[in-house]
Amino acid sequence: MEPFDPTTHPHRRYNPLTNTHILVSPHRTKRPWLGQTEPAEPSNLPQYDPACYLCPGNTRAGGKVNEMYTSTVVFDNDYAAVLPPPGPVTPQAAHPLLTVEPIQGGCDVVCFHPRHDLSLPTLSLSDVENIVNEWTRVYMRRGTELGIKYVQIFENKGAMMGCSNPHPHSQVWSLSTVPTIPAKELASLHNYAFTTHVHSGVPTGPDGHACLLCEYVHHELSVPEDEGRIVVTNEHFVALVPWWAYWPFEIMVLPHKRHISSLVHFTVDEKHAFADIMSRVTKRYDNIFSCSFAYAMGVHQRPLPPRRDDDGMYVKDADDIAHLHVHFEPPLLRSASVRKFLAGFEVMAEPQRDLTAEQAAKTLRNCSEVHYLLAAE
Repeated sequence: MEPFDPTTHPHRRYNPLTNTHILVSPHRTKRPWLGQTEPAEPSNLPQYDPACYLCPGNTRAGGKVNEMYTSTVVFDNDYAAVLPPPGPVTPQAAHPLLTVEPIQGGCDVVCFHPRHDLSLPTLSLSDVENIVNEWTRVYMRRGTELGIKYVQIFENKGAMMGCSNPHPHSQVWSLSTVPTIPAKELASLHNYAFTTHVHSGVPTGPDGHACLLCEYVHHELSVPEDEGRIVVTNEHFVALVPWWAYWPFEIMVLPHKRHISSLVHFTVDEKHAFADIMSRVTKRYDNIFSCSFAYAMGVHQRPLPPRRDDDGMYVKDADDIAHLHVHFEPPLLRSASVRKFLAGFEVMAEPQRDLTAEQAAKTLRNCSEVHYLLAAE
């Protein structure tokens, strides 16, 4: 019997954050493709679009007029997915299997920049830092509102990810409950902390408990580059393709020097390093296929910001078990026009991927950090 080779033989990988598995089928990368192709994302957008409802001075779809903003700006989503309290009283369930849970909250839009033609990879580092500052402010503001139990920062980039407007922006949804995926991650982090022995030399979580993601990133940093999944690092953060990655070029960004539970815990240097690695990751994405690379991005951290004591110091609590990390989940697989689809076995059984995490990481490592549009000038 031939020895197992993870680059050619099918196998399953375990995701300890969500307690799920993924089927990896690397031999299928040779499969011919005669299926659907996607139109290329436009790369020649105007700096200002009079028809864009996010450009400065324009009228939004809901009738409000945007201010003539010159930097990052935030406003309430005109078509929010959740509404502020008080909500209507929900009727009694007709059957125990048909329950309804009321939910309230708010939805914010964070416009990155007044220019219509820019995005995270083409913005300056100072602009990206402005975005991080605004995310932190919205997280702090929404996270202290009565009834809010979770704040989710995310970005949909590209039409194939459901983005309704190419103007550079993200969203922040604040909810009266903790959603399913972050709840699973928090439960896994908590379980690991109280059932696992701390390994020597590894950063720890609150009160010296083991941290799943501290342990994981410590291991990844020890793997030789030619075998590993790390894409890029800086002084405080690492970007890697997780062992359990589902999307072809999925990336997770997380701190590697210490346990950080939320954006508000950043030092000045850490905030700068965070902006730096977000910029570098997205530049590499655009350079894979020389296109505006679509993705869904989300920040996972403490459900809510920590409260301060009378001396202005952050008070430690059970939510510090959270380890801040960013998920990038892009759909493109073979080219700028061929995407991964969620269908068949993946809908009915479990997630599956063809390209291994190690192969994806190597492709990303080999990409330049000089954006392809600048390199062509």
